[in-house]
Amino acid sequence: MPPGAFEIPHHHRLSHQFFYVLHGTLTMVVAEQATTVSSGSGIEIAPGTIHQARNDSNADVRFLVISQPPSHGDRVEREV
Repeated sequence: MPPGAFEIPHHHRLSHQFFYVLHGTLTMVVAEQATTVSSGSGIEIAPGTIHQARNDSNADVRFLVISQPPSHGDRVEREV
């Protein structure tokens, strides 16, 4: 994820997700609270929890996202 990039806040109806940072620093906004996730660390997101991954740093962030069950078709974007 390049510097300044972000996704739209959303949740998943069924999927549990785990974000694991390989390189850099990821900002995860979970239930409107920002948390910094550094390289070698991860964060779990429960189904129904509104979240947003963003890169507030000046360097690329590389991370893995593991979803169980698969999150394809399970994403609900937050209404503004």
